[in-house]
Amino acid sequence: MAKTKPLTNTEVKQAKGKEKVYKLSDGDGLQLRVKPNGNKSWLLDYYKPYTKKRTSIGLGGYPAISLADARKLKSKFRELLAKDIDPKEYKDDHERIQLEAVSNTFKHVATNWFEIKKTQVSENYGIDLWRSLENHLFPELGKLPISKVTAPKVIEVIKPLAAKGSLETVKRLCQRLNEIMTYSVNTGLIHANPLSGLRAAFQKPVKENMPTIPPEELPELMKDLSYASIKLVTRLLIEWQLHTMVRPSEAAGATWREINFENKVWEIPADRMKKKRGHNVPLTEQTIELLNRLKPISGHREHIFPGDRNPRTHLNEQTANMALKRMGYENRLVAHGMRSIASTALNQHGFEGDVVEAALAHVDKNEVRRAYNRADYLERRRVMMSWWSEYIELAKQGKVGVSNATLKIVG
Repeated sequence: MAKTKPLTNTEVKQAKGKEKVYKLSDGDGLQLRVKPNGNKSWLLDYYKPYTKKRTSIGLGGYPAISLADARKLKSKFRELLAKDIDPKEYKDDHERIQLEAVSNTFKHVATNWFEIKKTQVSENYGIDLWRSLENHLFPELGKLPISKVTAPKVIEVIKPLAAKGSLETVKRLCQRLNEIMTYSVNTGLIHANPLSGLRAAFQKPVKENMPTIPPEELPELMKDLSYASIKLVTRLLIEWQLHTMVRPSEAAGATWREINFENKVWEIPADRMKKKRGHNVPLTEQTIELLNRLKPISGHREHIFPGDRNPRTHLNEQTANMALKRMGYENRLVAHGMRSIASTALNQHGFEGDVVEAALAHVDKNEVRRAYNRADYLERRRVMMSWWSEYIELAKQGKVGVSNATLKIVG
């Protein structure tokens, strides 16, 4: 069989359209297809691996793909065929990967990750989380394909924050970046997480505890609260949070619908809790009395502690903090620190640690203990919360201090 004579650049250039489509062969399966309108394109004829069926693959149009370019592509595809790789399947996979790389940007993947993440955290936490991505990561990394996100690139983006001393922000960003990249691995977008050791590139923040006071100083706080120039609803909010041991956002957002007067329980739904787990707070005589004082103020509204400017919503979670600051407790006590007062007092007076932790709505990392009968804990917490409310009442009277013999400790 005579060997096909290779085409020349002149032959390719001067090939004209005819009545029907025709092909000029360059040999080894490479052909120039010429259409009646004069359009020219390159084809490679080959036999598919394994099935040995004859087929062809387009290599691109002329003159965008020159004769030399077409021959290079032919050689590349012949090498694939020698390894039993179908050039057409290889090309399709390559184009798909390229398309995914363009569409699967860091922002796109982060958005998909956040859709899952926000179901596991409180609404306020989710808002803060997303804002941190928008402020610190998306401007530089948002349009970058997820496969191009590398440790050096991310370090370059975060370094200015570390230089400013915003180490807590850096820590949270590193954590969120790792979660996003792990999500990318689990969804098959990348093979490995290139940011797994990112935290080691930055200085660790010094852990600062929430400012709080010891239980012995509770009488002083209660006295200052009674004389403070703050609105009644704000004063009652601080007392409510102190008695119930909840977080500031959980206290400020309380609704009348959540109060079960019949069973004397405040039923906080999961979507308002930090760990997305519903939390029941036993109501004591003192907390019910607080609610009775609030009924004439907000009983006709949704929220127990209505906002000043817009009573259809609730007080801001920072309201208690601002009030404490005005009372002279700046750097001494924050609203969240009132939980520590309760925890310290209860632990000092012999209450079981697990019951105290349950009252604080801390999620036990021990799976077995987490599965403990919650109903039993609730009843034990009723006793404990009543003791704590009595303790606060004694503090109001200035009787909490060196000795609290009047309070009977029930284990």
